[in-house]
Amino acid sequence: MTDNSNLILGIESSCDDTSAAVIKDEYLLSSVIASQKVHEKYGGVIPELASRAHQTNIVPVVSQALKEANVTIDDIDAIAYTRGPGLLGSLLVGTSFAKGLSISLDKPLVEVNHLQGHILSCFIKEEGKENKSPHFPYLTLLVSGGHTQIVKINDFYNFEILGQTIDDAVGEAFDKCSKMLGLGYPGGPIIDKLAKEGDSNKFKFNLPNIKDLDYSFSGIKTSLLYFLRDRLAENENFIEENKNDICASFQKALIDILMKKLILATKLTGINQIAVGGGVSANSALRERIEEEGRKRRWITFLPEFKFTTDNAAMIAISGLYKFRRGEYSTLDKSPITRMSR
Repeated sequence: MTDNSNLILGIESSCDDTSAAVIKDEYLLSSVIASQKVHEKYGGVIPELASRAHQTNIVPVVSQALKEANVTIDDIDAIAYTRGPGLLGSLLVGTSFAKGLSISLDKPLVEVNHLQGHILSCFIKEEGKENKSPHFPYLTLLVSGGHTQIVKINDFYNFEILGQTIDDAVGEAFDKCSKMLGLGYPGGPIIDKLAKEGDSNKFKFNLPNIKDLDYSFSGIKTSLLYFLRDRLAENENFIEENKNDICASFQKALIDILMKKLILATKLTGINQIAVGGGVSANSALRERIEEEGRKRRWITFLPEFKFTTDNAAMIAISGLYKFRRGEYSTLDKSPITRMSR
């Protein structure tokens, strides 16, 4: 690079999407994602199939990201990659590729926590857009298929988990509901779509009573299971005749659980800047509810663009940028981590 800007290549391969992105400072130059449709017929991600697809996709995805950014691999200042959490086989592909690039180019390697990537995605900037970002400290509601957390963000390097699920994640609850109703995978977008045509107050489900700011979603899944069992015993066509109302009511219950603890967190911390991240942050009803509560409670809210809600390398690149500026590099002996401790 001829100027003092930082050019970061991000690589994301934690689950079933192979992604590469290039940012120049906080500004996104390119973002390329190769999705894997093969898992849909299985109702979930098959780890072995996912890792094989990553091996096929990673070279063309990185090449396309560099091409769209109008830079060469030699221009890159550092390679940021997802170390975890995620599927081991998938992480190994991205990790190995990033290490190989680091060695061949003699460029710094930066490891990124996938969850922190979701949290910092609100700092990604794009030319010609408003690019509104929170000030520290702020709260993030992190919601995905594998995680549900309320996190206090003190600065780019200081994250404090205030509450998290003690069992299942909210995204897994959406998927389980979809499976019970025979709707397909992934369940979140399907339920969100059907719920728009349903009555969210038609049915009631048992909500958990968990102390402090922690979550639980195993009980409400059981509540749905027994609810469907009893109704189907009375009417074998119950699901088909009430599909939209079931989706709307169950979705509302999940959002009620999320919002109750988020509202409590704002009261306990006195923080009124609220961001949301993770795949479930694409849910239209959740986004509407956060904006509604924000207007009522005078929050300053930050909702990610839909393209930054799913797994993507742009969030890995932006997280890697802040580590790079700090000189926080990774070493070649670091192995992927499937789970991160609290």
